[in-house]
Formats: sequence, C-alpha cells, structure tokens
Amino acid sequence: MFRKICFFVAALGATPLVHAAPDHVDITWMSIANMHFALGRQQILADGYITRIPQEVFFGGGTGVASTRQPMKPDLAAVTEVFDAIGGKSAVKLLLTGHSHFDHSFDTATWAGLSGARIIGSPTTCFQVRASKIPARRCTPVFGGEKFTLEPGVDMYVIRWNHSGDPAKNAEQHDAVELRGPPEPDATGAFRAGVAEDFPNGGGNRAYLFKVTGPRGQFSWLFQDSASAVDLSVPIVIDGRNFGAPLENLRAAMQAAGLASVDLWIATGGRDVAALVLPVIKPKAYLPVHWDGLFGPFKAGPPQPYSDAPLAALLEENGVRRIVPVQYMDRWRLDANGVQPLDNDKIKRQLGFR
Repeated sequence: MFRKICFFVAALGATPLVHAAPDHVDITWMSIANMHFALGRQQILADGYITRIPQEVFFGGGTGVASTRQPMKPDLAAVTEVFDAIGGKSAVKLLLTGHSHFDHSFDTATWAGLSGARIIGSPTTCFQVRASKIPARRCTPVFGGEKFTLEPGVDMYVIRWNHSGDPAKNAEQHDAVELRGPPEPDATGAFRAGVAEDFPNGGGNRAYLFKVTGPRGQFSWLFQDSASAVDLSVPIVIDGRNFGAPLENLRAAMQAAGLASVDLWIATGGRDVAALVLPVIKPKAYLPVHWDGLFGPFKAGPPQPYSDAPLAALLEENGVRRIVPVQYMDRWRLDANGVQPLDNDKIKRQLGFR
C-alpha cells in the first residue's frame, strides 16, 4: 500500500534572501562518503569523517565493527587542516549526515565547533553532537519527508532510507537503531565508536534530494551514502512507527520535487541497489562513493583504484554516464548542462595529494 508523505517547508535562517538562485553546484569528494557542495551561498558538508580510527580498535558483529576496545576522540588537528584547506568558516555553512555510524558522523561535532554551522541529521546525530557540547538548537533532527528551502530556488528533500547489510548477517550494523539520549564520553571526552555502542546508524539512513531552479535552468542530484537491496522495498519500523519503505519514500520525494529524473546520483551500494533505484530516478550520471575502505589514513588517499564491473555494465545499459573519482578532493561542477570535472590542484597540494 502506498504511504503518502507530506512535505513541509523549513527555511534555514531568519533573513529573507532576494538574490538569484545559483546556476551551478561544485561537488568535491573528500573521501569515503564525505562530500562538499558549494552552491552559491549554500556551503554544505555531508558526513565529513576525516579522523581514521584504526581497524584494530574494533571487534565483534557481522563485520567486526560492533564494539571497540577503547574510547576514541576525533582527530582535531586532521579535521582542522581540511577545514582550513577548503576555506574555513566561509566554506561550511550547513552540516548533513546521511547516517550516524562512526565513518559518517564521528567528526560532525568537531566540524560544528570549528564552523558554527547548523546540522541536519538523525536524532542520533543530534544526540552525538550534544554529547560534545554543541547546543541542541543547532541540530535539526529529520525523520524523512521533510523539505527544506535553503534559499529561494534551492530545495532539499529528506528521504528515509536504509543502511547496507542484511538483518540476518550483520543486524547491529544494518537494522534501524536510534540513540535514546546523548552518549556519555569518558573523562577525556572520548567515545565508543562501535556501531552497537555510541554510533548506531540513526534509524537506518537519510538520503537527500536537491533541486535547484537557477537563472540558467534547473539541475538536481541525489546523495545517498549507504543502501541495502535486501529490504529497500520494506518499510522501516521503529518502536511501532512506520517510516515507509525507502523506494516508496524516494518516489514520493521525486514526485514532490516535480522531477522525472535527476542529473546526478551520488551513491554507494553496487549493482543490486542500482537495479532497484535506476528506474525511479533515471539519473543522467553516477558518482560512486564509499568504495575506498574505512581505515586507511586520509593523507594516503584511496588505497586502490575504483572498480565495479557489474555496476558499470548496468549503468551503460541504462545510458548513465559513469564518473570515476581518482583522488580525494576530486571536484566537479553540475549545472543545467550536466557534469564537468574541475581543477582542484591547489587544495590537493595543500593537503599533500598528488
């Protein structure tokens, strides 16, 4: 049965904006699922995990990341270096989290402290940043079905989504779990980063659909930082509350946005997920994220080149242009004419990338 989702408009900021909507967005892949969207006055950082917690700290669960042997703190120096390189406060006006595992939200409070930016994410993300002394008023919890008009002509739709994995194999990572209150740091301010500890997924996931109506035409993109084909059509239910099935939620968002297709899909999940999502969003281009591992040092760059032959074949069959990232801080421009690569060598050199 189709579940109707009502969208509401929530304006960020008290002062009306009267300037023309931007005519492009510059998109930077910063590693894993960390993305920066430079969209006129909207400077958006999604996820932003720069700290690297060593793999040996984790243990347990279906994928070995359920629990930790010791609490950990964000790498303030590493985050600050990236913050300064991308432009400091002027480059971070809004923080998003797709979900609340350590490899997505562990550094969110640090970014918030450096930038003063507002945060949008799951209730779990909001609890996590509160535990790091970020005021509750700066974090807006979202549940799926919200529409944010970031400024006239720039709309963002929040889609309740699922997390990768399988409830029969790695339930502690996959199943939708929210924190019920702020986690307790130790005396040094360190947290337990396990997905069954202080960093559960936050009720599954949130995908974000952006639609921009600019002076030179319309463009759109969908950002989704995890997904599982196993139950993408199954409603997400927490404490008896039905948040809808991810694919139905996506269809509702596309309809609410008045979109028959998107210009760019930024995603992870492989061929099985793509086979389910492509018919709904009909993307013109695809940018893969979250393919480079979790534990390698940020400064070392991707540990191996991107490769996914089954997905590449499916995209080609559907006429979807595949954009292949090579190095952290790779950058592209999306506008009404499509996606084009941009030079980002200055920032790459500053961070030591070749």
